[in-house]
Amino acid sequence: MTTAQQQATTRETKGRLAITLWDFSWYTQAGPGEPFADLDRAFAETVERGFNTVRVCAMPFLLFSGRVHSSESVQVRGLGDQFGQRTRWYNVRGGYPLDGRRRLVELFEAAARHDCKVIVSSWEYQQSPSFADTDTWHRALAAVPGPDRAETVAEALAALLDFLTERGLSDHVAYVEVHNEVDNCSLVPADGTAGHYARLRGPLERAVELLRARHPDIPVTYSLGEPWPGELDDLPEQAQIAHFHFYVYGVLGALYEAVGLGHGTEAAPETATWPTPELAAMLRPDAPAFSDYQPDEPWRLAATGIPRELFYAHDWVDPDRWDL
Repeated sequence: MTTAQQQATTRETKGRLAITLWDFSWYTQAGPGEPFADLDRAFAETVERGFNTVRVCAMPFLLFSGRVHSSESVQVRGLGDQFGQRTRWYNVRGGYPLDGRRRLVELFEAAARHDCKVIVSSWEYQQSPSFADTDTWHRALAAVPGPDRAETVAEALAALLDFLTERGLSDHVAYVEVHNEVDNCSLVPADGTAGHYARLRGPLERAVELLRARHPDIPVTYSLGEPWPGELDDLPEQAQIAHFHFYVYGVLGALYEAVGLGHGTEAAPETATWPTPELAAMLRPDAPAFSDYQPDEPWRLAATGIPRELFYAHDWVDPDRWDL
């Protein structure tokens, strides 16, 4: 075993990670009075709750790919006046400038002060760009050919780790993910390959190998949105950590189906009208017509990958009726 391999093994097995998800909220919910306005306070509260690791979208493509014009600073903003404002995760108000590299350094410096680790990931082929003031970031991501996207993000992540190393902050990286939920985003677009995972093998092999070569002391993986045990052999073998998300829909899935919504890999059922009568009976009296409910700009919806129907239901349902 080489020295680098020994270091990687030590990093993987030393202690236990108690992980809390900060996703992109650590920079989209960072305005005055918002949860991440004060990173030291956020880390202190994290530690008080028993966590020692935060998992984030670190904006690698935006900050380090060299493909986004004027990437030094973006203006954070929401999806629309009311659109998404009662949907958890998407209820971003924004209205402030974000210096991404400065914010990244502040995150890791605060993590060091509170003896915490950071899982470095990306949500950029999912939701992150939808909260910028222009579609520049979103268009730059879309312009990368599908087969090249995973490796492009890996290159940006490697540059991000270089950036942290130069500042003495990389010791606080728990591990790095090529991307969040690689099976459930446009990082590796569908290409007709059968199954859930087979299309991922080539692009993710190249991405993981690149990161392991550039930073052999930092464990590398990718996360998966849905576990399909019968297809695990289709995944590339280079990942050093198994990272799966378990969405157990149960009663919620039955409710989604009853009101005409899809969930996970389950498509929305065919309905004669939408909203369905079942959902219409649960809506707040001030709910607008579905046809009128749009984000401020169409590209924002495309950048989230979330159906407009789901936003409409979450924004305008009466919570008591929904729970009942």
